[in-house]
Amino acid sequence: MKHTESDLKHLVNQIKTLTEEARVVMESTGAYHFPVLTYLKEHGIFVTVINPLVMNKYVNVAIRKGKTDKLDAIKIANFGLDHWFHLVDYTPTADVYDELKTLNRQYLNYLSMRIQAKLTLTNLLDRTMPGIKTLLWNRSDAPKRDKLCHFVNEYWHFDSITCMPEDQFIDNYNEWAKSKGYRASTKKAKKIYALALDGIPTLSSNTPSTKMLVKEAVKVSQMIDTTLVSILARMREL
Repeated sequence: MKHTESDLKHLVNQIKTLTEEARVVMESTGAYHFPVLTYLKEHGIFVTVINPLVMNKYVNVAIRKGKTDKLDAIKIANFGLDHWFHLVDYTPTADVYDELKTLNRQYLNYLSMRIQAKLTLTNLLDRTMPGIKTLLWNRSDAPKRDKLCHFVNEYWHFDSITCMPEDQFIDNYNEWAKSKGYRASTKKAKKIYALALDGIPTLSSNTPSTKMLVKEAVKVSQMIDTTLVSILARMREL
């Protein structure tokens, strides 16, 4: 299930088709459980949020060990069954609830925008730097640690890499990485340079709009990510 309105709506419909009493049990996960929590509460579903420390104590005495998403879900479900009559429905105050609903709607809207922005950037990179995402895949949820966007903003086309000798690019890459707080890697720089030499861009670097479009796509993607982080931070405060 993705954090999108269509998937959450499908989940709500599934829960409401159950013939017996249904209760949703979820583990607190910083801020990322709030969109799901708020959406479920908005549709009148019983939801209880479990502190991770409580869940950890419960799991430590569980017979079935292991750590996967599926196993974690089963353990949380078993916790709900074992503590069924002690589960407390999540009930924020009216003002907080209204603000959470508003924030959640905006979160879902911006999430849809984020998907479109990432697609736009990906399409442009496929035409200017095909294959670069496989070498610089972003593994951070923090906008300030988006290595791919930072790299593309600096080197927006393979031609901006191959226009210099390999040794010069390696030095430039390592200096850039250090300035942005990433780990310098000559091995990574060599792989990028080899990819640039072998790649076949279909969008010319000589076209005046190419650089502008790539940089604007990066800017939009980073702005949306920053907004999403701000919304989640506010939901966490509430």
